[in-house]
Amino acid sequence: MTQMAKALLVDDRRQNLTALEAILQGLPVQSVAVESGEAALKQLLVDDFAVILLDAQMPDMDGFETASHIKRRERTRHVPIIFLTAADRDAQLALRGYQVGAVDYLTKPFDPWVLRAKVSVFVELWVKTRQLATQSDLVRERDTQWRRLTDAVDEATAQLRSDDPEVRDRAVRLLEQARWGNTA
Repeated sequence: MTQMAKALLVDDRRQNLTALEAILQGLPVQSVAVESGEAALKQLLVDDFAVILLDAQMPDMDGFETASHIKRRERTRHVPIIFLTAADRDAQLALRGYQVGAVDYLTKPFDPWVLRAKVSVFVELWVKTRQLATQSDLVRERDTQWRRLTDAVDEATAQLRSDDPEVRDRAVRLLEQARWGNTA
């Protein structure tokens, strides 16, 4: 069973979080809304996220400080952050956002379809990354099984070269076990 991708929505205004949830509705992503940077950092301790939509300007811990903490943690440093801000198109703020690790910086009002498209891309990348990890685990498991089987065949081959009938019988049993996957 595959886990559904999650988007962490961080804004100090409840109405902005409600609007973001509405924008993302219908996408294959579960929205998790929090109202502060501190709450976001706590949420990141218990859940994995495909993307973070982060308000740049919040009281106490602003989005830039929050992003800085996120990028310092091993577990969360690769989660893409899209900054959202009502601030005028100040190039310095955008630059600051990119410096702390944002993948994008959108000023309000933004086109909801553009935001949906960006979130969709990160959700799809998250899903593909999970699928690749699962496939990689399966390949490692098959490789281990193949090595065990090869070792059993090598051991049986060596025993079959023996002049002792009991040793040859053990080799046959070993090959039979290998045939049925009992080489552990």
